[in-house]
Amino acid sequence: MGCRLPSGGGTIRPGAMPWKNRWIGNPVLTFIGRFFFKCPAHDFHCGLRGYTRESFETMDLQTTGMEFATEMVIKATLKGLKMTEVPVTLSKDGRSRPPHLKPWRDGWRHLRFMLLFSPRWLFLIPGILLFALGACLSVALCVQDIQVGSITLNVGTLAVSCMTAIVGFQLVAFAFFTKVFAIAEGLLPEDPKLTNVLKFFTLEKGILVSLAVFLAGIILLGRAMWSWGQVHFGLLPSMEDNLRRLIPAAALVVLGIQGIFSSFFMSALGLKTKTRKPPAV
Repeated sequence: MGCRLPSGGGTIRPGAMPWKNRWIGNPVLTFIGRFFFKCPAHDFHCGLRGYTRESFETMDLQTTGMEFATEMVIKATLKGLKMTEVPVTLSKDGRSRPPHLKPWRDGWRHLRFMLLFSPRWLFLIPGILLFALGACLSVALCVQDIQVGSITLNVGTLAVSCMTAIVGFQLVAFAFFTKVFAIAEGLLPEDPKLTNVLKFFTLEKGILVSLAVFLAGIILLGRAMWSWGQVHFGLLPSMEDNLRRLIPAAALVVLGIQGIFSSFFMSALGLKTKTRKPPAV
């Protein structure tokens, strides 16, 4: 890999690179690539590259657009290929025609590709954080209000925290969907950790756990209906107490339904064909 940036020993001569590429595009995309994929390159998008035929075949590149260049660096890193960086000097373009690249549009294409290539950072980690935060707050608010200084968190916050947990769960599911699809299509290499997880959390186990969550929600809904029936379906003496049952009940029903159909969808993504080789699901 060539490196034009000074961080890797390269040199950029005056006027050789637009300021937005020099100070925003290349440094930011390189930082993300190094952070997400532990790539050693200091200039993620330098076009000067050399590789052996064996290495090229090992990378098994799939994309056909400009993402091809990004996929090459990511896969070389993920597959453990030896990568050496060579400092280069970037001189001012001597061509008469303007460059065909569009910095903002093309930069977004590369960023989007890196995000899609890293379900862990795009979906999994945000999803786990949101689900944990929402679930913990929901459990606490189901019992009583929470006082934070002069602010009181009550059933309104309970509704938001349940929503947060649902969103977090869906993001975690998306992380698994994306990872399985990417491995099946040859975009990402096999992941032994994911394979072990999927072998343990089978379709049947996913359905059973989701059914248990769904039934817990139904029971809470039944309890709320019973409390309403005690006053002959009129006005409740404490609407807030009933909402502490209704809101978590609705969230559990939604999570249960999401879990059931997510398990089926994961199983569908895991189907093997002559051309697709997903991890064991």
